Amino acid sequence: MEDNSSQVELVLSGDMNQEDEVTHHFHQSHASKPSQHSPRNICFMVTAALFIFAFGFLIGYLAHPKTDRISPICIESESSEDDGNGPLETDVFLDWSNLTAFLKTTLTTSSIEKSLSQFSSDSHEAGSLGDEKLGEKVLKIFKDYNMKPWTDEHFVNVQEGPTRGTNRVTFRDATFEESGYLAYSANGLVKGAVLYAYYGQVGDFKQLQDLNINPSGRIVLVRAGKISFAEKVANAASVNASAVLIYPDPADYTFDEGTALFGHVHLGCGDPYTPGFPSFNNTHFPPAKSSGLPAIPAQTITASTAGAIMRKMEGPDPPRGWGEGGLPDVSYKLGRDNDTGSVEVSNVLVGKKILNVFGVIKGFQDPDRYVVIGAQRDAWGPGYASSTVGTSLLVELARTFSEMISKTGFKPRRSVVFASWSAGEYGAVGATEWLEGYLSSLNMKAFSYISLDGVVTGPFFKASASPLMYDLIQSTLKEVSSPTNGSMSLYSQVNGSNWEAAVLEPMRMSDPAYPFQAFSGIPSVSFCFTSDKGYPFFGTMLDTKENLYNATSMNLLVLTTTAGEIAGQMALRLVHDHLLGLNVEAYSSIVRTNVAHINKEVISLQSSGRLPKILKLQWLFSAMGSYSRAASKLTFSIKNSNLKDTEQCRIINDRIMKVERDFLSPYVCPLESPFRHILLGSGSHTLGALRAHLAAIKEGSASADTDLLRNQFALATWTIQSCANALAGSVWDIDNEILVE
Repeated sequence: MEDNSSQVELVLSGDMNQEDEVTHHFHQSHASKPSQHSPRNICFMVTAALFIFAFGFLIGYLAHPKTDRISPICIESESSEDDGNGPLETDVFLDWSNLTAFLKTTLTTSSIEKSLSQFSSDSHEAGSLGDEKLGEKVLKIFKDYNMKPWTDEHFVNVQEGPTRGTNRVTFRDATFEESGYLAYSANGLVKGAVLYAYYGQVGDFKQLQDLNINPSGRIVLVRAGKISFAEKVANAASVNASAVLIYPDPADYTFDEGTALFGHVHLGCGDPYTPGFPSFNNTHFPPAKSSGLPAIPAQTITASTAGAIMRKMEGPDPPRGWGEGGLPDVSYKLGRDNDTGSVEVSNVLVGKKILNVFGVIKGFQDPDRYVVIGAQRDAWGPGYASSTVGTSLLVELARTFSEMISKTGFKPRRSVVFASWSAGEYGAVGATEWLEGYLSSLNMKAFSYISLDGVVTGPFFKASASPLMYDLIQSTLKEVSSPTNGSMSLYSQVNGSNWEAAVLEPMRMSDPAYPFQAFSGIPSVSFCFTSDKGYPFFGTMLDTKENLYNATSMNLLVLTTTAGEIAGQMALRLVHDHLLGLNVEAYSSIVRTNVAHINKEVISLQSSGRLPKILKLQWLFSAMGSYSRAASKLTFSIKNSNLKDTEQCRIINDRIMKVERDFLSPYVCPLESPFRHILLGSGSHTLGALRAHLAAIKEGSASADTDLLRNQFALATWTIQSCANALAGSVWDIDNEILVE
């Protein structure tokens, strides 16, 4: 665009110089001759001029006939081609209603059904031949759409089950061979008394401690569900348990009692043996391990194995509600010290090559700014819900966007990148390695991520997202029809007294969009149609087409089409509008809520003498106010901006894009705390950790440290203030005034 403009300016400049020379020559030639302006000559000149004007007007009219009125409405801007000799090119930004109408008519159930059939596979574990073949299919399709695709190759470490035999669990005199396994578990043989700990949540272990039951050195038996496998193991390790057994209780899972579970226990994302840096080939980094790798063995067991163990367990009754399980002929007990068993894990660490596959539709105004739409391609088994639906929808959206451009002339302002990830089952490994490999360039170019993983498993809509994207989700739901009642919008179906409470859920570490959000600072959204109890077949060999159709009451194609419209409309809005539809003021209320809770706890602890009066919160209040004022000023600028001023729009968009990234704490090491987001991340730098530290002081915990708390306050405060400074724009607009009421 800049080259074209330069060429136009040069041509105009050349024409002007020639005109000046002709005018100068004309005056010189006439200055040397006597005047001959007789009445007859004047009359002749006037008549000739009128004739030439009329003749020229007639030719112009015939050469440029009135064009028919076209639909859709568009905004046109002319620019010459690169060679300067071709016709002028027109940039077309279609009317929003026409774009959404085309999306709905092009993204059909029949086309989705065809893609589902094409990408259905019984075996496509990460790095396998089946995974590679699916990647080649995606690559070919992107080529067919003229998207100039490419691949990103990584060599990652994954953990597989034992080379020979299986992992084993013994209880008293019985031995159980388990075909399922948990990747990234510690290996070894551990013996100890078995302790039933419900779902293995932090609160569950606290209840055991309140009953004077010490989990230290014991093999903890917990149910699957509520939280991720990795969180269960991390919680057990924090109370010094020796090993963890995880089983699917029939009260939560309706499949056969002999069904094996698969998963991973890395409390993080990406290859845990290259933490913070990419797993490219021939890179020679010193040996390293993620801080999220567990130090204790962990193993899944079937419901039938759990039943056989718990029928022989004795000890006290569990807390209220813990005994409401579905294991047949089992009286749920916590276990005694003599209820001993062992866990033997012999997993094998294997290096594998994985491929991420990409296609791009380039923008015509800001091609270096892009939204990424991604889906996991691999699975433990058939993976129909976990990967087949998402991959099929990814290529269908790529087709729809490509046809939108080729058939309607639509030219998006910004680019759309379609990404097919591998090794998602091991903790978003493919996606995270890509982020680690290109983080410096992605920070100010990728402005949003939309995940399609596990997008359809039931009838109810749920989403987890950056607060910046809440307004975008709301406006999209208002325009998309309900899959169960086409006469009403999806927003009307889910809307109650508070749509956010009905739809939005916290973004957890197990969420496929989490590394984009908390590691890279890219505003992200992950959404799905799900059921009340969730989809029970994730991480099993039962994630099949038949089971997913039954789980969705045979409405799979309709639900998938609706999910495609939601993802497509969000992406379209982000690349169509002059200004990014991300609401920077959404974080104001979240920061304010956190600060209010912190202030309440500090006042309570200071009044009881557990915190010194010297700890003041005015700096934290000041940072909160600075962010709120900067966000309000930017919103005012957006409302009063000139949308035809492309440079002004780009400057405003850059300020919007920086917000999420600036909430990443610069004061922690990515190797030790990769999820640096102070509001949505994980680690001692977060506001959540600060509140937890205040709770520990209140409880008189030995881990409480007043000096460490003051350091947490200082670093969190300055992270918020720095974000406010960046949001304010120019350095002379920054306000660091401390406001004390």
